[in-house]
Amino acid sequence: MKKNTLLCCTGLSGSGKTYFINNTLPKGLFYPLKSATTRPMRTGESNGNPYYFVSEEEFSKKNLATRLWVNEAFWTPGKSKWMYGVPEHEITEHLGENMVYDVIQPRYAKQLIDWFVRNDLHHQYNFRVAYFLPPVNNMQTVAKRANMPDDIDVRRTNTCDPLDFLLADLDIDYILQPINNLYNQRLMAHIKYLQHHK
Repeated sequence: MKKNTLLCCTGLSGSGKTYFINNTLPKGLFYPLKSATTRPMRTGESNGNPYYFVSEEEFSKKNLATRLWVNEAFWTPGKSKWMYGVPEHEITEHLGENMVYDVIQPRYAKQLIDWFVRNDLHHQYNFRVAYFLPPVNNMQTVAKRANMPDDIDVRRTNTCDPLDFLLADLDIDYILQPINNLYNQRLMAHIKYLQHHK
């Protein structure tokens, strides 16, 4: 039985994940899973692009495959919670397609894979994890490039390094650094294979 691929792209913002998904993956080969989020909408964003923007109450009622709270470490009552999660309908409406998940922390990639397994979808999908090496820039430079100047604290508390993969019990299949034009040849070969077996 032919299997589709769920590709989890993990790495710090600014490491090239979104660029890789938008510019390196062949158009239409992977469906990019969108998360719902409670964080404020930024300039240039709209509902559904790149997230579904919802209230905390709406978020709490959604059936989600993943749940992450990125400002938990420094949240205080009265401040908004920046929650993210992939709605289950995002997956079920695109079953039979290759999917790609853009996320910083490995534990949330593991949450998504575990959801597929719990729902008996591991017979239909191969799981691949790509680790995007962090940029060498300092935190402020990365934040500016990623158009996120207001959440330096979020970046400091949301990490992605080899220890995070160990803690998540998640294996790395590919290591790459697109911002320095360093691509993983096995990953690129897998993408070509998927192209030829659509």
